[in-house]
Amino acid sequence: MVSPEGLVAAAAVLTGLGLLAWRLWAGRLEAPGDWGEEEEEEEGIPFIAKDGSGRCRLLCKPSALAQHLVRSLGQSAALRRGHWLWPRWPRLQVLQQLLQLPEPEPAVARELLQLPDTGLVALDWLVGPRGARSGSGGGGPSSVLLLIPNAAGKVTGGLLQLGLRALERGFIPVIFNRRGHNGCPLTTPRLQPFGDPGDLQEAVTYLHCRHPTASLLAVSEGSGSGLLLAYLGESGSSSRLAAAACISPIFRGRDWFEAGMPWLYEWPLLLHLKRGLSRYAGSLAEAVDVDRLLGSRSLRELEEALFCRTKSRPTSWEAYWERNEPLRDADEAAVPVLCLCSADDPVRGPPARSLPLELFRSSPYFFLLLTPRGGHCGFPRRGPGRCWGHEAVLEYFRAMAEFLRAEERRKGLPRPRRWGGPAVEPPVFTWQRSYTR
Repeated sequence: MVSPEGLVAAAAVLTGLGLLAWRLWAGRLEAPGDWGEEEEEEEGIPFIAKDGSGRCRLLCKPSALAQHLVRSLGQSAALRRGHWLWPRWPRLQVLQQLLQLPEPEPAVARELLQLPDTGLVALDWLVGPRGARSGSGGGGPSSVLLLIPNAAGKVTGGLLQLGLRALERGFIPVIFNRRGHNGCPLTTPRLQPFGDPGDLQEAVTYLHCRHPTASLLAVSEGSGSGLLLAYLGESGSSSRLAAAACISPIFRGRDWFEAGMPWLYEWPLLLHLKRGLSRYAGSLAEAVDVDRLLGSRSLRELEEALFCRTKSRPTSWEAYWERNEPLRDADEAAVPVLCLCSADDPVRGPPARSLPLELFRSSPYFFLLLTPRGGHCGFPRRGPGRCWGHEAVLEYFRAMAEFLRAEERRKGLPRPRRWGGPAVEPPVFTWQRSYTR
């Protein structure tokens, strides 16, 4: 049965589809490339197939790792997509994502992880499609792939699809759910700010202790990338991650909230957040003005009501973003991270003001894979899989493992227990802090 939230969102999206169809008929919908892609498209290493398809570019600081990624991604079929008209309409792609009927959910095993302040986050381990036989599918050590949803906590069909593709490739995928998100109980009157990586750090530490011999990888989607980027900067070389990837990331959080999104995308996310927060109105009432919170008319108003206009420790909008900007400590990051972006992303905004190009030019750890057409977390293609971006991310992780193994052999170093990341340390967790439901 379709939820009331889904019915209302579908009605709004159908109205928007009619408006967009009229604009397309009138010829007034911006053509791909009007978002200022000309400058970025001239920069970086191109990936162009013989038939002229692909046209992705990799922008990064020259290094041995960069050369290896160029070779690996250049040989990958994921970047050779052929000619298709659908990628030319990024706004319609966003609407299609919102209208897409839910598919059978994969089977998951949920763990509730208790945090030092008695709060809870949920870890959903993907074990296969619903009704399918579950199992590890292999005897050797696998890489744990941590999947981070968007900042609204909405686990999209695309994120689940990526998790299932990773499961088929031998990864161990697990979804990180913030406090109060996606059915995770809210046991304290506190949620996770946009760029506060404290809870994520606890989850990563727990995963490392549960799988000490496996490499830890992380991939984020959309606005959820703000959390992953903040974690990589704040933790530096102690992140315990071997590699990371961000799909359609939001790099400048404050600018993004202040600019606002197209209402057809913002409104369903706002409704999703309000619906989840309304479940905990009683417990949140002691910390925030619930009426103001549930009466928010934009994501910015909701963010301010939730984290700035608190009853115990109110703060200014400016001070909040000094502590929560995703790239505030980007210079301290010490883990390779691939950022898959599209020049026509209608949610992130024009590349000229939303992509930190200088970061990719100067840091040896940040790699920008930029395509002229891909929309927001869409990167559509024909055939099975539907998203070539997922294949590119998994190919990137494979290439990273291959590169680090080659470096170990070249330097004659003893084989570590897992590729990348710091040396194994004594566990700081006890199993009593995990509650399985």
